[in-house]
Amino acid sequence: MPAAPNVYTHGHHESVLRSHRWRTAENSAAYLLPHLAPGTSVLDVGCGPGTITVDLAARVAPGRVTAVEITDDALQLARTEADARGQGNIDFAVADVHALDLPDGTFDVVHAHQVLQHVADPIQALREMRRVCRPGGIVAARDSDYAAFTWFPRVPALDDWLALYQQAARANGGEPDAGGRLLSWAHAAGFTDVRATASTWCFATPEDRQWWGGMWAERILNSDLARQVLAAGVATAQDLRNISDGWREWAEAADAWFAVLHGEIVCRA
Repeated sequence: MPAAPNVYTHGHHESVLRSHRWRTAENSAAYLLPHLAPGTSVLDVGCGPGTITVDLAARVAPGRVTAVEITDDALQLARTEADARGQGNIDFAVADVHALDLPDGTFDVVHAHQVLQHVADPIQALREMRRVCRPGGIVAARDSDYAAFTWFPRVPALDDWLALYQQAARANGGEPDAGGRLLSWAHAAGFTDVRATASTWCFATPEDRQWWGGMWAERILNSDLARQVLAAGVATAQDLRNISDGWREWAEAADAWFAVLHGEIVCRA
């Protein structure tokens, strides 16, 4: 698949947002929560639809959270979530994590969830996150590691899905196997006090299987990922239908199980 300028692989199709809106501070940022307290100032980089952002804002109030995204259209998703939940201690800004238009030493905590796997230069992104963090503050990141995903039963179409996604993500300038690289990226960015951990999402109940498998069955047909691989000629519409059918086959298996591994870093600025 030919390389393209850095592009967000997933896009913002409703099937993607369905997954992203499921995320909460508890299921996606538990490693960060001990570092938050009322009055803490937070920068949430790549806030997406804002479900984690609003949770963080509720925890640190009367402290403020600044939520940033790369485009105003993407940022509007988080504004809508904050308005719907009546969370007023959030500021919004369009910004590129490689060159944040924010002053040095502004925030107590700088956080990024599932962001570094998509950016062109994750080391520079971490340097910028450190720059805007106050001395002694926390820079935190969590990213999945696609190479470490595991599932049962081994439906062959899911192997095809994983290989296709990794190919597309790298062609878009990202690194889908980011979770295991976070510690090395933090060291390369100049951090010396880094705590690296891991956590998982696990989908194994009938309800979880239907949600996770059904969501990916739709995403592989309708999201930006589908458009990209079709345009690049690395998959056909039939290939994508086969993968979609494979996801539904997996979801219907009575003993199906899927685990997503995430790497996490907490860096002292």
